[in-house]
Amino acid sequence: MGYIIPRLSYGYLVMATNNYQETLMNKDQVEGLVEEVKGKVKEAAGVILDDKGMEIEGNVQKNVGKVQSGFGDLKEDIKDSL
Repeated sequence: MGYIIPRLSYGYLVMATNNYQETLMNKDQVEGLVEEVKGKVKEAAGVILDDKGMEIEGNVQKNVGKVQSGFGDLKEDIKDSL
């Protein structure tokens, strides 16, 4: 039994074990998820600090991340259907 190694390869997050490789997430999905999390943190900080501007900025960043992640999902669906 080999080790499971997560890594980025050509814009995709992949899991590789011995001679087997499975694509988990593409670049857009990963970057979208990161932006979504950053936005949630910024939004929460805005609520805690009572800073409406930061809260709105975080909400926008979170939604941009959701859109980018959804675009990555769409790319994966198209790739899988081909």
